[in-house]
Amino acid sequence: LPEVPPKSKGTPSSVRSVLGLDALELMKDRSFAVFALGSFLICIPLAFYYSGTERFLTQTGMAEATAKMTYGQMSEVLFMLVFPLMFKRLGVKRMLLLGMACWAARYVCFAYGDSHSQMGMGLLLAGIILHGPCFDFFFVTGQIYVDQRAPERMRAAAQCFIAFLTYGAGMLVGSISQGFVIDAYTKDGVVNWMPTWLLPAAGSALVLLLFLVLFRAPSDAGSGEPA
Repeated sequence: LPEVPPKSKGTPSSVRSVLGLDALELMKDRSFAVFALGSFLICIPLAFYYSGTERFLTQTGMAEATAKMTYGQMSEVLFMLVFPLMFKRLGVKRMLLLGMACWAARYVCFAYGDSHSQMGMGLLLAGIILHGPCFDFFFVTGQIYVDQRAPERMRAAAQCFIAFLTYGAGMLVGSISQGFVIDAYTKDGVVNWMPTWLLPAAGSALVLLLFLVLFRAPSDAGSGEPA
């Protein structure tokens, strides 16, 4: 393989560059700041899925709940196959909005689903399968957007910054928040799951509205590509 030295080889280093703080320059751009804030906020309801879904499905009476949750990973693979075509047609903003809409829809499915009827079971399975477009359309599109917006010298720092906001800070706040929500809706050891899921559904919808109003992808400014 050809030698591919680090792009910053031979340039002076600083504490700022080592810690990835150079990526904070991108926050001067309003749309990138909205994207960063939205990525943090949307991962708060994401923590509800990762931390609470298996417990919820088991308590609703779904057999082999953990095994059925793998449908979400299968869905990720399938939606990645159609991702390039959808991204080309829809562009950054619409793909992000679609991903967040799937986020809200997933929690609504969980709120009204149950394992005691065919329709209720269908809603539970739909909520699990929606994990694919939730993850692919938002996170993969987000990674592409960051790569497009960040100068070459700070692309790695920018990706790390967004990863910190999402899987770091967002998931932390979400996990803590879910504990308070479940405690608030637990009586005599039984969790009332409907409001437990409707809260993250509402949160996802609010982030979607934030994006819809404030976020503009580079193509929105006249690049000729879909926004």
